[in-house]
Amino acid sequence: MKNISKDTIGDNHIGTSIETPLREGAFEKSDSEKIESIQHHFSKIMEELGLDLTDESLSGTPYRFAKMYVSELFYGLDPKNKPHLSTFPNKYGYKKMLVEKNISIDSSCEHHFLPITGNAHIGYIPGENVVGLSKINRLVDYYSHRPQVQERLCLQILKDLQEALGTENVIVIISAKHLCVSSRGIKDKSSSTTTIEYGGLFEEIDYRKEFIQLVEKD
Repeated sequence: MKNISKDTIGDNHIGTSIETPLREGAFEKSDSEKIESIQHHFSKIMEELGLDLTDESLSGTPYRFAKMYVSELFYGLDPKNKPHLSTFPNKYGYKKMLVEKNISIDSSCEHHFLPITGNAHIGYIPGENVVGLSKINRLVDYYSHRPQVQERLCLQILKDLQEALGTENVIVIISAKHLCVSSRGIKDKSSSTTTIEYGGLFEEIDYRKEFIQLVEKD
């Protein structure tokens, strides 16, 4: 990796780990302290761009930007915000596929901090436990709201669901558009990216086919 340029890493969509890279002591500061610090530094960026921060329209922008980054766009970085995946005994003995599709993805590319938008489709075949449907959506939202690489996002969702459910029988497909592709570089407005991760019974092609058919069905 040391011989690869920083531009190449970003343009080739390289990720380094299933874990989001976080420095030691990342959460020692409070959210309010982070907002104050980011506000100061972003005001300097605006000034370097030549913007007049005494203008009424711009004067509040550094604070709004900082608050948005800490409390909204990247709230998923902080483990205290991770949703608890409540599971329940599979009392009905349900053994077929359960699919939650068209879950909104609203994320950011970690290489350019530009939006990634799309949908996740998730399926699992339960064993002894099932999970509340809204918890799946919350997990996707949590991992989406951090600087991301789509491949990593797919894996993080998969691994957490497998652990919570106590089964490898989970599949995740994410299809998304990357603004770092459509608004810079090649500036391709029509392309999208699809990633898929799975385990357990979904290693078998027939189960994957059934899942994809259900996702594609209106």
